Amino acid sequence: MTDLERESLPDMPFHTIVEQMVAGIYVIQDDCFAYCNATWAGIIGYTVKEAIGMSLAQVVPPDFLEVVRSRIRARLSGDPPSMHFITRGLHRNGQVRLIEVHGSRIVYRGHPAVMGVGVDVTDRVRNEEELKRSREQLQALAAYTANKLEEQRLAMARDIHDVLGGMLTSIKMDATRIQRRADNPELQSLTQGLIALTQQTIDTVKQISEALRPSALDHLDLSVALANELHAFTRRSGVRHALDTDAKALRLLPRHTTAVYRIFQEGLTNISRHSKAQHVGVTLRVEDQQLRLELHDDGCGFDPAEPGGSALGLLSMSERAREIGGELRIRSAPGQGTRLSLRAPLH
Repeated sequence: MTDLERESLPDMPFHTIVEQMVAGIYVIQDDCFAYCNATWAGIIGYTVKEAIGMSLAQVVPPDFLEVVRSRIRARLSGDPPSMHFITRGLHRNGQVRLIEVHGSRIVYRGHPAVMGVGVDVTDRVRNEEELKRSREQLQALAAYTANKLEEQRLAMARDIHDVLGGMLTSIKMDATRIQRRADNPELQSLTQGLIALTQQTIDTVKQISEALRPSALDHLDLSVALANELHAFTRRSGVRHALDTDAKALRLLPRHTTAVYRIFQEGLTNISRHSKAQHVGVTLRVEDQQLRLELHDDGCGFDPAEPGGSALGLLSMSERAREIGGELRIRSAPGQGTRLSLRAPLH
């Protein structure tokens, strides 16, 4: 270390430790660097000898210089005496570096100054920004996929109900006319069997259409759709249910109605597949211009922190809730059942 560098050390003990720190240490006084360690000098691409005496204008981008100076003035005035923030530094090669600093007011060699600790966080911040952009893109893709899937379900439900259902009804009517005119017992029996089979197919088509897009969502209200789905769930799984609601004739925006219904449907699917429950309770309420939906079961429960087979289903429900400005919470523990709570705005 040269005499000039040694003379520039701050009047403090442990300066050897300071010199060897992995964080940059600096002192700014009269708009210049009165002291810095090798780490700080390296952050901006200089040696200690080169960095000491440099003005702020040499190491701060021009468009950010006044911001830095105003923060230094604030600390020198004691309002506040200490600051923690990410600033922008200008590297020797012309690149802008992002530096996390924690600076405080001190008295250095008898005059006010600002001493700070700095760490180059350029890569960390850029990685965080890239991760944020990726998450936003994934959320947008998930929303787009869900909306397209819902459009396809609606189109298929209409085609199955209206087109295929209409064709089957015509076949049944023609078979009925043939049966009326048939004078042969064998032909009578064949047409009767054909009519019965056609009716079974019509009923199956209705079930498929309802599974794709329940008609109650479009023509009745949400509580009716949920009640119908609960009854179908009990028939399929044997799990008893109870529905408690004061939200009769509840009509939401179509997008909100669909999201709430799909969250509810996925919740029942998870109960059927994973919970081994004997009973599920459902509460539907309107409170303070918000919809509150809860499902709770008496099943085996799980640890929400551990990945499992239902992780994608839980993610799908959370994304649907987010899309309508709602919040989904899941509380569970092994052996203690599961409670799913959704709160969402009515509009």
